[in-house]
Amino acid sequence: MIPLLLVAGLLAADVPPANPQIDYRGFSNLTRKLQPVRDRHRVTLPQFQAMAASGKAVILDARSADAFAAGHIAGAINLPLTDFTAQALAEKLPDRKRPVLIYCNNNFTNNVAPVMLKSVAVSLNIQTFINLHAYGYAQVWELADRVDFNDPAVRWVKS
Repeated sequence: MIPLLLVAGLLAADVPPANPQIDYRGFSNLTRKLQPVRDRHRVTLPQFQAMAASGKAVILDARSADAFAAGHIAGAINLPLTDFTAQALAEKLPDRKRPVLIYCNNNFTNNVAPVMLKSVAVSLNIQTFINLHAYGYAQVWELADRVDFNDPAVRWVKS
């Protein structure tokens, strides 16, 4: 049997050095801070569609380019979450004050390609909301409803 102090010493020695470009604690703090904001920024499908129709908001689909090409809400632009950088966001969303409407696979009841359900705790809406705020976009509005993409009200575009 290995003494507990020896195990603790081995584990401490195996911890890699901190990477100043990765801030898990900062992400956790941002997530906590944004929860009440997100709660106020979730909208129904009619609200989502009205905001989109106003011309003041942009619909951002952060799913993969392949999923977007296979189907998306009419009028949406695509920038996959994995491609979020300050430069890429500035090119797609140059006005940080403009409302950004977001949705993800988990907004759909279909659970077929291109909207296969994701693990609820890491749903793309959550990550997209947090990331957009981290890059300075404060007017992010998330579709709250679960809908069938075949419902004409959704305005789903199939490729």
